[in-house]
Amino acid sequence: MKKNVWIINHYAGGMLFDQGGRHYNFAKYLKQQADYEPVIFCASSEHGKPRQYFDTQDLWQKHTSEEIGVPWVFVRARTYVGNGKQRVLNMIDFYKNVKRAAKKYTANHEKPDVIYASSPHPLTLVAGIQLAKYYRVKCICEVRDLWPESLIVYGLLKRNSLLAKALYAGEKWIYKKADALIFTMAGGCDYIVERGWDRKIPHSKVHNINNGVDLEVFDYNLNHYHHEDSDLDNPDVFKVVYAGSIRKANNLGLLLDSAKRVRNPRIRFLIWGDGDDLPFLRQRVLDEHIENVTFKGRVEKKYVPSIVSRADLNFIDGNYSDLFRFGISLNKLFDYFAAGKPVIMPMKANYNPVQEFSCGLTAEREELLPQLLEQAATLSEEEYQRMCLNARKAAEEYDFKNLTQKLIQILES
Repeated sequence: MKKNVWIINHYAGGMLFDQGGRHYNFAKYLKQQADYEPVIFCASSEHGKPRQYFDTQDLWQKHTSEEIGVPWVFVRARTYVGNGKQRVLNMIDFYKNVKRAAKKYTANHEKPDVIYASSPHPLTLVAGIQLAKYYRVKCICEVRDLWPESLIVYGLLKRNSLLAKALYAGEKWIYKKADALIFTMAGGCDYIVERGWDRKIPHSKVHNINNGVDLEVFDYNLNHYHHEDSDLDNPDVFKVVYAGSIRKANNLGLLLDSAKRVRNPRIRFLIWGDGDDLPFLRQRVLDEHIENVTFKGRVEKKYVPSIVSRADLNFIDGNYSDLFRFGISLNKLFDYFAAGKPVIMPMKANYNPVQEFSCGLTAEREELLPQLLEQAATLSEEEYQRMCLNARKAAEEYDFKNLTQKLIQILES
C-alpha cells in the first residue's frame, strides 16, 4: 500500500519549473524506488522577487509535474524583495496558510502518512509539527540553515538579545517535538551538544543527509549537450574552471587575486556564470591586466556537465563562516564530483567531503590558494587520476538515488 508523504518547503516552487533541486529529486526517487506518493507544499511567491508563480488569489493551487508525476501545492503568500519586514510577513503568511490549505486539500485528497518539513526558516518546521499532530502522523524536520545561529554569525542579531533567546527556545522546542531530525550539515549532533541540548534531544533522532547530485540527469546531459569552447579543448593549458553564480558569497575575487600570483603560464582560469558581482570582477580584470582569466558568460544548466567534465580542476569557495565548523553542504560541490575531476577548495571546514574522499586539494587559509594551484598543475599522472576516480566515487555516494534510500530509512524508522 502506498504511503503519502507531504514535503513542506516554503521555497520549493522554482523546483517544479527547473526540474531539479533537493526536494524535486527526493520526490522523484521516493516515487520511483518505494511505495510513496509525494506531495510538495510551497509558497505561491517567487523567492526574493516581486511576483507570484501564478496569477490567482486562491488559498492554494495544485500543479503536477509532467516529468515526475508529483503534485506541487502552491500556498498563497505575499511577494517580497530583500530581507526586510515584507519577507518576515511572507514567512508568516506561509506558516498560517499552509495549515489552512493542507486541511482544505484533504477534503478531496488523501491525508498524509508522514510529514517531512524542511527549513531554512523555523516556521515551516512548526507548521509541519502542528499538522503532524492534527493528522496523528510523524513529522521529520530538516534543518538546512541554523536559525538563529546563522543570523548571529552574520551579524544580523546579537547573541544575548531577547529575540535571539526566543528563537533559540523555539529551535529547541522544534528539535524536541520532531520525531526525527535531518541536518544537511554533518555536524548536527555537534551543534546540539554545543547548545547543551543533548540530554533532551538524543543522538538517535539526529541524522545527516547532505545535498547531492542526480547522476542520471548529469550523465544524460553530459552525453547529449556538448558545449563548444576552444579554451576547454586546448591541451596546452591547465584549465581551472568555475561554473555558477557570480556573487560576493562565491568569493571569486579570491580567484582573481590568485590568478595574479600564479607563476605557471599554463594555468588559465575559465569562469562561467552571471550575477551582481560580475561587472566589478570584469572591471578588475581590465584594470589590473589579469590576462589568465576569461569570463565566459551564462550557460543553460544542461551544458554545465560538458564544461566541468573538461576542466583540469574545478574551483569552489565561499566566504568563510564560523558555521563551517558544523560542515558544509554546497550544491555546486556535488556537480563537480560528478564531473570526475579534482576539486580545489581553499576553505576551512569540518566534515569536508573533498578531504574525506581525497578528491582534490584543500587549504585552511585562502592565501595558500596560489600554492595549491601550482601544486595541482604539477601532480603526477597517477595521483591526478586517483583524484579523478575518487571524485566520481564521491558523486556516487551523494547520488540522490542513494540519498533517497537514507531518507526512506528515516521515514520508516
